[in-house]
Amino acid sequence: MSDTPRDDGATRDMHRARATPQRRLSPIWIVPIVAILIGLWLVYDNYRSRGPLITLTMSNAEGIEAGSTLIKTRNVEVGRVERVQLSEDLSHTVITARMAPNSDAMLTEGSRFWVVKPRIGREGISGLGTVLSGAFIQLQPGSGEPGQREFQVSDQPPVASADAPGLRINLISQLGNSLRPGDPVTYQGYTVGRVEEVDFDADMRRMHQRIFIESPYDRLVTDSTRFWSASGIDLRLDADGIRINVESLEALLGGGVTFGVPEDLPRGRPVENDATFNLYADEESARQGTFNRYLEYVLLVEDSVRGLSRGAPVEFRGVRIGTVAAVPWQFTAEQPGTRNGFAIPVLIRIEPQRLGIENQQLDLEEWDERFKRLFGTGLRASLKSGNLLTGAMFVDINFYRDEAEQYVAETFSERTVFPTTSAGFAQIEAQVTALLDKLNTLEVEPLLAGLERNLNASEAMLDEIRGLTSSLQGMLDDPGTRSLPGNLNASLEALRETLEGLSPDSSAYRELTATAERLERLMRDLQPVTRTLNENPRALLFDSLDAVDPVPRAPRGN
Repeated sequence: MSDTPRDDGATRDMHRARATPQRRLSPIWIVPIVAILIGLWLVYDNYRSRGPLITLTMSNAEGIEAGSTLIKTRNVEVGRVERVQLSEDLSHTVITARMAPNSDAMLTEGSRFWVVKPRIGREGISGLGTVLSGAFIQLQPGSGEPGQREFQVSDQPPVASADAPGLRINLISQLGNSLRPGDPVTYQGYTVGRVEEVDFDADMRRMHQRIFIESPYDRLVTDSTRFWSASGIDLRLDADGIRINVESLEALLGGGVTFGVPEDLPRGRPVENDATFNLYADEESARQGTFNRYLEYVLLVEDSVRGLSRGAPVEFRGVRIGTVAAVPWQFTAEQPGTRNGFAIPVLIRIEPQRLGIENQQLDLEEWDERFKRLFGTGLRASLKSGNLLTGAMFVDINFYRDEAEQYVAETFSERTVFPTTSAGFAQIEAQVTALLDKLNTLEVEPLLAGLERNLNASEAMLDEIRGLTSSLQGMLDDPGTRSLPGNLNASLEALRETLEGLSPDSSAYRELTATAERLERLMRDLQPVTRTLNENPRALLFDSLDAVDPVPRAPRGN
């Protein structure tokens, strides 16, 4: 009986619930639900459309402003700077930038960033468009795996992109090469590349440069190529004379690097990326660097070495076969015991490669034995003047069979001594000394007495010449002498007039001709008379030759 009421109550509740109508959702909730859904969609779309967030580090944030500085590639906006702050150690700035969607392919390990702003350099003025718009960050996409989010911003724009066709080479040099990124790399005066990086190794105390050579000029670089600094104007005064080498105008203003293959070497084989070469100070040093196999000898010079410097040529009858390595060399080392006096040691290098001998065919021991045999036959070294203008000297090697002393083998600081002989100015000095010795042995007093007599006679002769000159001057100053040219001119004029009167057309000439004709006729008429007188002189007194001679008679009246 106790269970019946409970069943009746449950039944009543069920009937009551069926009898009560169900509550419906109000239409007013549709609007906020739709708004929430749209907001969620916008948030999701905004999150999905947002690009990656990257971190840029640079030394200072000059010209960079959060919210306004853009990141561009090929002048197209691909990102924007959101925040600029200092690093924790305050040593640099950290920039947070939001990139555009679908920019993951640009963000690789080889990507480069730099600030574009007005710059004035050797190549001209760049970045003038940012004067009004403000500086921006330039992105140069690189190659490699995408997904990089941290980058370093460079102070200077890169010379070429990481995937640009060409050749990248490492150069090593000692201190003194003042190269900077952007300096030109030239070949025979034509720019074929640029210097990309310059770094100083404090431990090794040498400079490291990285250069980029554009394609197709990268084929000019082989394993025989030599690189040297282009200083613009290279002026050298040495034993070879005066040499002037002028590079391009850009190299003249800022320097650079140039390269080539020396004439003594073959063209060589092409090299790969990241090959390493030495950077020489000048072209001559680069050419000398090709002769890397040589023999070292020491010259013990007893004459003056003034004018002889490092790098001076060593020649055999005008053909260069070596180079002076050091002047002096090991100056305080012990002299050989065979030497009576102190000599200045000079280290030279004999370089057989200068004679066109390749490394494969070069036997240095054989060359050393050959020189030692030639020492015994009179081969000697001497210092000679190579340039009278600069006073530079060089080492001349030649045979002196008659003049050379007997060869004695010597060593100096574990180097073979190359025998020497005096020549050049030292030889001239010896000749002058010998001449002075001969002059000292002459009897000077008789020569001076004879010279005095000659001088007295010369002085008397000069006095006579002086008197004769005075007389001649007086005669020339005489008025009669001065009028002589006028009288002579008058006489010549009268003679000319007389000669003109005797010309064939003159009356005097005609009269003289007529007189000559009459005289000729007269002479013909006188010829019979002359003949008669020659035959009988009496015909001049008697009429007939047959008449009797008259008899004289006495006068009448006597």
